[in-house]
Amino acid sequence: MTGNVSAAPTSLRGTEGVRLAVYNGFARTGHAPSVPELATFTGLTPDQVRQELRTLHESHDVVLNPQDNDHVVMAHPFSSVPLGFSVMGVHTLWWGGCAWDSFAMPHLLQDEPDVLVATRCPACDTPHAWVVGRGEPPQGNQVAHFLTPMHRAWDDVVRTCANQRLFCSTDCVDAWLQRTGQERGYVMDLATLWRFAGDWYTGRLEPGYTRRDPASATAYFAEVGLHGAFWGLPD
Repeated sequence: MTGNVSAAPTSLRGTEGVRLAVYNGFARTGHAPSVPELATFTGLTPDQVRQELRTLHESHDVVLNPQDNDHVVMAHPFSSVPLGFSVMGVHTLWWGGCAWDSFAMPHLLQDEPDVLVATRCPACDTPHAWVVGRGEPPQGNQVAHFLTPMHRAWDDVVRTCANQRLFCSTDCVDAWLQRTGQERGYVMDLATLWRFAGDWYTGRLEPGYTRRDPASATAYFAEVGLHGAFWGLPD
């Protein structure tokens, strides 16, 4: 992993300054900046940084380790822990938080023309890799399976992300569900996953970003071709 954590703009030293420093640190280096790094780049004290991180955790802009609130586990689409995906750019390696986040990386990271997304099928352990860019979806007959409905996603967001995986086929999805005793969630093809990921995180690396409210999120789901109660939409 290469690069230096980028400083937040000096005019943004509060919650937004910390958010930008976290996200741009992840984007440039592939890992979460530490509390001392964030303090340096924002002009805040370490205790002030910790308070801002807790605020960002409560607003779902970052996910903190419940045992160690100094450690950022996720700042979607970035992850500091392996959850089944690696995403390789020209110079930087990231953990992909899930299928959705991994396919979103080249759309968010404008300096990357494309990325190599790699994973294994959870059912049969077959390795898979795709070059994912902004122009068109990657080719392949694989499918994504999302286990947790969106209205429950933040009950345990790390578990939710860890179960948004890519499988060889629907047969592999069925085999994995039978083996694990889970109920079927939502299955989509690669083209739908790519459309879904395309605009979801737009603006997240810029000042003033705000998360979608439930109504705009649901509208986005429908626009990219999702349907059913899993997404809060009609069948």
